[in-house]
Amino acid sequence: MIKTDISSRRNVLRGGLAAACSLLIPAALLGCNAKQSEPAASTAPAEPAAPSTSGKATQASVQYQAQPKGDQKCADCMHFNAASNSCTVVDGSISPDGWCSLWSRKI
Repeated sequence: MIKTDISSRRNVLRGGLAAACSLLIPAALLGCNAKQSEPAASTAPAEPAAPSTSGKATQASVQYQAQPKGDQKCADCMHFNAASNSCTVVDGSISPDGWCSLWSRKI
């Protein structure tokens, strides 16, 4: 009689677990699809920065823009060289008010 009680409880728990999984897994997968269609909000580049002929990353590969992103701007970045309006890691002329995904605050 004790064995049937234990096996009955196990069946109830297994059934509850199966029901919970059947409801949660489709909801989780549906949430994954919604995230794929939204634009990336991360500051890290989606792909590694492509090097140019100078060995630096191209402006396009690091999402360079001539305006700041919030309080982040090239003039406050550790890679920016104010004397030549250039960057140690990004190719081309760089605006002090610009921004890219490799931005890192000066220490």
